[in-house]
Amino acid sequence: MSSKLCKKAITIFMLTILLLSPIEQAHAAYSTLRVGNRGQEVSSLQSALKNKGYFKYPKITGYYGYITQDAVMRFQRDNRLAVDGIAGAKTLGALYGSTSNRGSTVNRKSGDVYWLAKIIHAEAAGEPYSGKVAVGNVILNRVNSSKFPNSIYNVIFEYYKGIPQFSPVADGTIYNTPSSESIRAAQDALNGVRPVGDATYFFNPNKAAGTWIIKNKQYVKKIGRHVFYR
Repeated sequence: MSSKLCKKAITIFMLTILLLSPIEQAHAAYSTLRVGNRGQEVSSLQSALKNKGYFKYPKITGYYGYITQDAVMRFQRDNRLAVDGIAGAKTLGALYGSTSNRGSTVNRKSGDVYWLAKIIHAEAAGEPYSGKVAVGNVILNRVNSSKFPNSIYNVIFEYYKGIPQFSPVADGTIYNTPSSESIRAAQDALNGVRPVGDATYFFNPNKAAGTWIIKNKQYVKKIGRHVFYR
């Protein structure tokens, strides 16, 4: 192979890796869940399965037993995944990447959990868990408002008069890998947990004055170091 062809092949290979890496990182960020596991990740899994009509038990238990395994297997079968009853990266990616199923007409893009987790991590890595979910709550409220873009990605990367609406976009921390807790917070926000209700703004008074928000918006609550307004 000539040196030119070799260089071209390497360039194509590297571009392919760069294009695929966000998807692979998103999948790698999920924990593998199976029978015997307990905790918040299992609760989030059960909530997502319940919202799609698969988890039939009356309440969310946080325990991965045979009822949860059966729900996972039915979801896997319907989505043409390997039917093993284990909630691994591909299963969780398919589950959290789309809200559409069993009559629902609302579709969620495959990167929603990934990007929502990234903005949560960038804005609230040091905040309590409820504060992380609250940031996700705000982003989703903006998506659902006619005053803001109608997708998570576009809300995060919105500019006003040439200035990014979120500082992590300006300083590049939006591209950091989110923690597992930030991913769980994104999942909970997407599953309807709303600790700050209809708030569409937040800021850290120790880092920004937030003068326009204070004068023009209604205070909702403070969680950790963030104050939330609607």
